[in-house]
Amino acid sequence: MCPVCTFGVAVGVGLSRYLGVDDLISGIWIGALLIYLVLWTTVWLKKKNINIWIASITSLIFWYFLTLWPLHYYKILGHPLNKIFGIDKLLAGIILGSILLPLGIYLSEFLKKKNNNKVLFPFQKVFIPIFLLLVASLLIYLLIS
Repeated sequence: MCPVCTFGVAVGVGLSRYLGVDDLISGIWIGALLIYLVLWTTVWLKKKNINIWIASITSLIFWYFLTLWPLHYYKILGHPLNKIFGIDKLLAGIILGSILLPLGIYLSEFLKKKNNNKVLFPFQKVFIPIFLLLVASLLIYLLIS
């Protein structure tokens, strides 16, 4: 969870919304950005000597509520014609992105441990999570086009 990763995800969110990309794909990047915000907030609260479990749960609830409530309030979430498998596309994307980013972080750490605590290539910690998000976005784009 470095600033470069967070910036890369934030750029992905802004770019996808600007280009009119499907909400499912935009949601992937929003979900990943939310996970980064939760992780950064948790680290900050931990430095303030706040219990890590309380900090994690509180920051998770705070950031997701702060994001989802306005989307619901302004009827961006919950539109009846914007669903996939009965779930709002944006919400489905947020859930998927919220799963893929930690998976990418875990995969990077796993590969590092398997390689005697050395990265396989420069910026592995940045590349692998963002690569997973890009692959998911591309696959969804190809499936819905």
